[in-house]
Order: sequence, then structure tokens, then C-alpha cells
Amino acid sequence: MKTLEELEKIRQGEGQPEKTGKKVISVGMATCGIAAGARPVMNSFANEIRTRGIKNVDLTMMGCIGMCKLEPIVEVYDEDGHKTTYIKMTEDKAARVVREHIVGGNVVTEYTAE
Repeated sequence: MKTLEELEKIRQGEGQPEKTGKKVISVGMATCGIAAGARPVMNSFANEIRTRGIKNVDLTMMGCIGMCKLEPIVEVYDEDGHKTTYIKMTEDKAARVVREHIVGGNVVTEYTAE
């Protein structure tokens, strides 16, 4: 979030990424997320995306969503804006999410909060 306009969109419930035809992986990188290990999770996603040559995904950061006990938290938005929330992520879990969800199209339900 960089502008007051973005904050206003979030307040009005429009805070989800725009439908760009790409998947979006958003890693919780607030203090609570970083303390719980979000930085290695973010690096794992970046490495997997780069190694596999995946072009249809954006890797972003998000702030705290108020569920600190579930950190590191990752939200994955599909091309249509549908959100899947992954909790208590690790580097290995991130690699599996890329393989099965991002590449394969199958949500890794054992890691979700849904």
C-alpha cells in the first residue's frame, strides 16, 4: 500500500489485486510475519518461480492481517481474483504450493485456513 487511494479501496472492500490474468502470491511481511519466518518463505517462492521459469505470477508482500499466531501467512489469488489463504508456511511448504497450486492448479488444502 503506497497511497491514500489504495487505503480507501481497502476500506471499501476493494483491496484485492486487480484481475490481471496472472496469479498473485502475497507473503505477510509485517514484523510478526518476519519474526515467524516469512523471509525464507518469500525467498523460497522467488526461487521456485525463477527456477521453473513461471511468468504468469506476481510475488508481492502484504502487511499484518491480524492473525499473528498463524504466521507466516501467504495469500494466493488466482487469475479470477479467488483467494486461498495458507497458514504457518515454511520454505518446503512454499515449494509445494508452487508445484501443486501455482503450476498444477490444485490447492494444497492441508496448509489452508479455509
